[in-house]
Amino acid sequence: MAYSDDYRKRAIEYKDSGHTFGELREAFKIPPGTYYDWKQKFADGYYDRKVKRQRRRKIDREKLRQAVAEKPDAYLRELAEQFSCTATAVFYMLRKLGITLEKKPSPTAGNPRRNARSSEES
Repeated sequence: MAYSDDYRKRAIEYKDSGHTFGELREAFKIPPGTYYDWKQKFADGYYDRKVKRQRRRKIDREKLRQAVAEKPDAYLRELAEQFSCTATAVFYMLRKLGITLEKKPSPTAGNPRRNARSSEES
């Protein structure tokens, strides 16, 4: 079960204010081992919030969007040469950006003569 940082701090302060482990167990429903773990982690700064930074990537997302907008028919290998990486890396980055291959309609889907001819044979 996950506990909030505030709950952990209150439990540590409660025990440090002179209460016994039995009282700690009744009040917070945690064993002594958990108390010691939490206290050590707070002392080490384990619960300090870390700012999540985005990694610097070889392929800049905005530059890739711009390159695709300028030349939408470019092959993956052409884009890869432009960014000095592999075509696979470009493929995965395009997928993350939601840019996919334009799908062409089936040649028979829009051809009414062919559809009419196949229905006459039936």
